[in-house]
Amino acid sequence: MKNFILKSISFVFHPLIMPLLGVLFYFSKTRRYIPEPVKDAKIFSIIILTIILPILLFFLLKTINKVNSIYLKSTKERLIPLFINCIIIVLILIRVLPPSEIIELFYFFLGIFCSTLICFFMAVLKIKASIHMIAAAGFFMFAINVGVYYHININGTIALMMVILGAIATSRLHLKAHTNQELILGLLIGFTPQLVLLNYWL
Repeated sequence: MKNFILKSISFVFHPLIMPLLGVLFYFSKTRRYIPEPVKDAKIFSIIILTIILPILLFFLLKTINKVNSIYLKSTKERLIPLFINCIIIVLILIRVLPPSEIIELFYFFLGIFCSTLICFFMAVLKIKASIHMIAAAGFFMFAINVGVYYHININGTIALMMVILGAIATSRLHLKAHTNQELILGLLIGFTPQLVLLNYWL
């Protein structure tokens, strides 16, 4: 039962869903007026580009034996998916969330791009960091940034995300997917770009 729960945590809080959670959080908390059709279009585009497309590409890569599992356990397996993800995020930055439209989400995805690029180069150097922690920490820092920017009380979100981060770390350790160092490295890679880029839109 314990093993099932911890495996489920890794699946439910998979890195693919974190960009969408960031967008949904922003639209639910922001005081800025954004027409509903625009919100719906952005959310739909993010679902297609950050969840459905990567899943389809994963099955393609699995078919041609480039990856073994959705968790990308080895640094070699990570190279192609991370590179593809960088291209997808660039497409989002150019076509879906350009800086002229929703500046906060542009920098959120720019932070995701920076984190993904760092993770890619680390994989090239055969250094492994937890992608789960990178994604969750990036969303966590963005949520804090939104709270600071709009002067919103997000104490509940902060508390929940700390629990989720702890649950993800526990899950990854229990499944022997990562070491403590890889989890901490992932936390820093996800957290830092969002913090640095805050200076450009705060």
